[in-house]
Amino acid sequence: KLVAIGHKSWSYVSLSVELGMSPSQVHSAVKRSLAASLVVHKNEEIVPNIRNLEEFLVHGLKYVFLPERGEMTRGMPTGYAAPPLGGLFVSSNEPPPVWPDPEGEARGIAFSPLYKSAPKAARADPKLYELLVLVDGIRAGRARERDIASKELGARLQHYA
Repeated sequence: KLVAIGHKSWSYVSLSVELGMSPSQVHSAVKRSLAASLVVHKNEEIVPNIRNLEEFLVHGLKYVFLPERGEMTRGMPTGYAAPPLGGLFVSSNEPPPVWPDPEGEARGIAFSPLYKSAPKAARADPKLYELLVLVDGIRAGRARERDIASKELGARLQHYA
């Protein structure tokens, strides 16, 4: 989310509202991110450490946040089925991966989001949605999908930097 909002100032309360989490959950997440050097203190602000964040997202996230697939459901498209990856791959007869969401506009195979409130947060922030889609492409995509998602995510992270 910090990458999606760019260099704008933020507070734990504002992030909690935008992410659908409690302020204490956001505070704990930032504290863990500081300990892991995924974010750093810079000029009295907490900002993403782009180099470490990219390394973790591309090489480590798929081992920490294993995607769970489920039954056919209504939801929000992710991975190869959503922008910016959507349209880059030949469509197959398989139903697309979707984050289960009663307000979702697509039907597909349930694919667990990084956090239960991710669909709501992504619906409110298109930049966050695209970043999460790229992360899902890395988490569970085939080799070509992972490669393209990694490159696209890297470009977006460097744009932030």
